[in-house]
Amino acid sequence: MPDLLIAGCGFLGEAAAAFFSAAGWRVVGLTGSAESAARLTHKPYRVEAADITDAGSLARTRASVGPFDFVLHCASSGRGGAGSYQQIYVNGCARLAEAFPEARLLFTSSTSVYAQTDGAWVDEDSPAAPDGETGRLLLEAERIVRSAGGCVLRLGGIYGPGRSVLLRKFLDGRATLEEGGGRWINQIHRDDAARAIFAVAEAGAAGAVINVVDDEPATQRTVHGWIADFLGQPMPPDGPADRNRKRGWTSKRVSNARLRALGWEPDFPSYRAALPSVAGTLGVGEAGGGGVL
Repeated sequence: MPDLLIAGCGFLGEAAAAFFSAAGWRVVGLTGSAESAARLTHKPYRVEAADITDAGSLARTRASVGPFDFVLHCASSGRGGAGSYQQIYVNGCARLAEAFPEARLLFTSSTSVYAQTDGAWVDEDSPAAPDGETGRLLLEAERIVRSAGGCVLRLGGIYGPGRSVLLRKFLDGRATLEEGGGRWINQIHRDDAARAIFAVAEAGAAGAVINVVDDEPATQRTVHGWIADFLGQPMPPDGPADRNRKRGWTSKRVSNARLRALGWEPDFPSYRAALPSVAGTLGVGEAGGGGVL
């Protein structure tokens, strides 16, 4: 029976833990605090608190739960800036690789490392040269993982039950069409991302980079059009581009061909396909039904 240590049992980590556990894997989850671990005591897998940036903490974890076949780093920076990225991503990947050298390390990075702004299609062989410091730190974490024989999964914007930044901004009246809404957006449903991680682990890819996005990149105007049609509400107003986004302002279409070649297929091939179910978890009514319940 293969086993998996999940560093970061949050929005994505919980879904991955549930999927791997249901598939018969031994799963152990790590959270950053004892309080978070206690919240998950009812899960069918073990959860412990540990500091993935601290070698001593991970040494105690290893002594407690043993070696693993795979270690998944999907911990969040907690919306922090460059300092948090250095600690959680760069230092976290390095400490996990040191503590579990026998394991294949999987790291959930971001498609934001592709800095293209011309709407072109990009794949895993396209240049990754982010302008911002956070993007460069993600690349450094990726280098550590690949040097250890691990695999990097570059995720698009993740959404799912109870979470969608774009829908929430639309509902809150904060959404705008930046410079007309022509910027391309790449997304992935949380559950499709969890299944992608499983597909990569099953494939045993070493040193690879794999994009994790759905089948249909869409412009900002298109995405907001889907939301407006679903809610029966007008489109957001035009506005300036947010050039100060933490992970950079980009516009590109990301290919998932390499992931699909592993046999993975998304349950939600586009954000439009997922919108009804995601909206329901945010308390939003049916299309044309007057919006929030």
